[in-house]
Amino acid sequence: MSEQPPKKPARQLKLEIPGNLSATYANAAVINQTFSEIVIDFVQTLPNDPRARVQQRIVLTPSNAKLVLQALESNLKRYEDKHGEIKTPPKPLSLADQLFGNIRGDEEEDTEADEEDEADE
Repeated sequence: MSEQPPKKPARQLKLEIPGNLSATYANAAVINQTFSEIVIDFVQTLPNDPRARVQQRIVLTPSNAKLVLQALESNLKRYEDKHGEIKTPPKPLSLADQLFGNIRGDEEEDTEADEEDEADE
């Protein structure tokens, strides 16, 4: 029989939180990427203020970003199991829909008229 090499013990990190570390509130995030990095800007928006102020920027490798995503998914699942489903607000309309959503072309109107005629029959 062949001997298997001894298993290395799992590496445990000792998390050190500085006493003067301040928490930062952000209610939105803007995420961009380059070939080698995922950049997350955590921003704070306020009602009636069109500015979104970047509070923190985190830069990750794509593989570390994927690990963070998996950790978030796992923690959100545990949270929802304990507290119920997290409701998210509806996705806002795109700028194009906001500006031109009420404008209909002749083709769309014809299609709706045809559908109404078919329903009447």
